[in-house]
Amino acid sequence: MHVIEAKGAKIPTLGLGTWELRGAGCARIVEQALRLGYRHIDTAEMYDNERAVGEGLHASGVRRGDVFMVTKIWPTHFAPAELERAAKDSLARLRLADVDLLLLHWPSPRIPLAETIGALCKVKRDGIARHIGLSNFTGALLDDAIELSTEPLVCNQIEVHPYLDQSETIATSKAHGMAVVAYSPVAKGAARNDPVLVRIGRAHGKTAAQVALRFLVQRGLAVIPRTSRVERLSENMAIFDFELSAEEMREIGGLARPNGSVIEAD
Repeated sequence: MHVIEAKGAKIPTLGLGTWELRGAGCARIVEQALRLGYRHIDTAEMYDNERAVGEGLHASGVRRGDVFMVTKIWPTHFAPAELERAAKDSLARLRLADVDLLLLHWPSPRIPLAETIGALCKVKRDGIARHIGLSNFTGALLDDAIELSTEPLVCNQIEVHPYLDQSETIATSKAHGMAVVAYSPVAKGAARNDPVLVRIGRAHGKTAAQVALRFLVQRGLAVIPRTSRVERLSENMAIFDFELSAEEMREIGGLARPNGSVIEAD
């Protein structure tokens, strides 16, 4: 299995994102992904699907210790007592004793970062999370979080795909020894019909989406594409048996544009 190592964490390079998946359909796709060989599942309290994700995990028959489970705390719960309570509530919904990685979902201007980071570190020390990290943190705020943390922050999960140049945040995260996990790696499906990605994919016998994922993996990132279709699960797995040339990497990098984000921050 391909993994990215960061400060003691071993994060599988390919994971399943579950944003917008709900109920029985969510449980089914998580179960099928795990049976196919996925070992990294990403959820969040804001997704309102932790219960279904847990059902899929438990139905899969895969040993808990073999699955890297990730969830995220929403900013409305960043006050220390609330963060701890929210983390425990997530565990209850997932029916787990701990998660492998607990992230702060977005930065919050309402609660002092020092208080939130302190609470996040306590949650790790208390055994609720094996590792802790950040999501959607950039620039100086990322530096501040690292400075304030008494425990290793192992990951920064951010939106990355061929249309969004995140080189600066990726470089800052990696300079701090953090893994970078890319969400929306096929830009909510936009990459699937991109003529450049389709052409490059044809040369390798791959789809445009596989090229988009490979582009990120070759840059040392983990990817968590979200899908509700079983055939896509297998397609997304088949990205480790080919390599993009330096010229192809440059061409794909050239697709980035200033307004390339497909996500709206709340």
